[in-house]
Amino acid sequence: MHPAEHAARHPGKAAIIMAESGERLTYRELDDRSNASAWQLRRLGMRRGDVVATLFANSPEVFVFGWAAQRTGLYQTAISNKLSARDVAYIVADSGARLLLVSPEYADLANAALAELPDVRAFLWTGADGRLEDWSVATADGPWTPVPDESAGTDLLYSSGTTGRPKGVMPALPTGAIGAETPLTRMGSGLYGMGEDTLYLSTSPLYHAAPLRWAMAVQQLGGTVVVMDRFDAHTALSLIERYAVTHGTFVPTHFIRMLKLPEEVRAGVDLSSLRAVVHAAAPCPVPVKEAMIEWLGPIVHEYYSGTESCGITAISSEEWLRKPGSVGRAVVGRLHIVDDSDRELPAGETGNVYFSDGPAFQYLNDPEKTAEAHNARGWATLGDIGHVDEEGYLFLSDRKSFMIISGGVNIYPQEIENVLVTHPSVADAAVIGVPCEEMGEMVLAVVQPAPGVDAGDSLAEELRQFTRHALGGVKTPKRVAFTDALPREPTGKLFKRKLRDEYRA
Repeated sequence: MHPAEHAARHPGKAAIIMAESGERLTYRELDDRSNASAWQLRRLGMRRGDVVATLFANSPEVFVFGWAAQRTGLYQTAISNKLSARDVAYIVADSGARLLLVSPEYADLANAALAELPDVRAFLWTGADGRLEDWSVATADGPWTPVPDESAGTDLLYSSGTTGRPKGVMPALPTGAIGAETPLTRMGSGLYGMGEDTLYLSTSPLYHAAPLRWAMAVQQLGGTVVVMDRFDAHTALSLIERYAVTHGTFVPTHFIRMLKLPEEVRAGVDLSSLRAVVHAAAPCPVPVKEAMIEWLGPIVHEYYSGTESCGITAISSEEWLRKPGSVGRAVVGRLHIVDDSDRELPAGETGNVYFSDGPAFQYLNDPEKTAEAHNARGWATLGDIGHVDEEGYLFLSDRKSFMIISGGVNIYPQEIENVLVTHPSVADAAVIGVPCEEMGEMVLAVVQPAPGVDAGDSLAEELRQFTRHALGGVKTPKRVAFTDALPREPTGKLFKRKLRDEYRA
């Protein structure tokens, strides 16, 4: 379905609730304002297959404009508001966007980026500033009815650039109706019980692929999206109680922060409304997942995919308790494990994770990277290493590009990180390989201590022994360095390339 259908059936129902302020936008308001923006897009000459860029806060315009772009057959490039003006300008130019929409709080950032974009027309959502015109004035008089040539658009999102310049992931433009099912609406309704009675907590920045796609999928199913401005563990639990939230999406970093809240805080909130807690974006340490299931019950679900969406796996709590550490079986595409010679490997052997028969994509303006992500059979990879068992359950080892080779032994940093974050004195941890004359590379752990914990030689040795006990000597960090904070996206994704560059220098 489409929000327009829900607006006709339930016009006064909340489509959006801004969590902290309580501001609401009904389905009728969402549809009317979306239609007005769609007409303005047409007046500006935007046609099916064109690209429009957005620089938005977590705010209602994400959805009003998102559905306007979706129903006019456009590609929408949502840009992180944490980037520099230079990077914003790069993405706008690389995407081919001729139009940029901006939330008022990012006017200065946008104007600085526009200095490098002389041919791009730009609007503030409300107000005007420099080259930024006022979108609210341009759309004030509607029309509130659909444009006559509605067709389905989609997103054109950029990776976060952990391995260089961000890459634009360009899927095929949908050819079906604007309300056609998507992989996420099928997963939401079929696996997680999402529907018109869903109260969904959106915990992450809406310029990222999964948060944006899940929130829009909920609105396609007729549910209500409760939008957090930014994630805070205690606030998230309070919001679940206040709004009787039924579903939410999280990342393992969120879980770790919630589990490290005082027991009286966790016990003092009513979470009984929850029906499904879904996590992805990064591997979840087994002890963390166990603790979440013990706390919330068997409603914790996991899936594995990426911005490319060339395949998806999913796993329930019941399955995971039988297969701890797995990210599930394929629900979109077919799984394959292949070696570096493109030979498909049997169950139990570790290799490169590929999907066949999934949605097609390309990296915009980069045929070489597109080719690198596909093998001779046309199967696509997200760049991860893992294995499947005899029942088809996938177990990930790590990103191939993050693997450490020390003395000829392959070491996967994620396994070490998963151990370190369970130590009570650790708030966050990252493991990288740094040059070593004798071994080629050695294992370095970069640790953010928990609040109030003194970082020093004593803690470093304690963490080394803690890891040695869990994983053995080969995987024990040779060095432990301490930092005030690790460079992570709000989604939990670690900028490991930035960390490696810093410490290898």
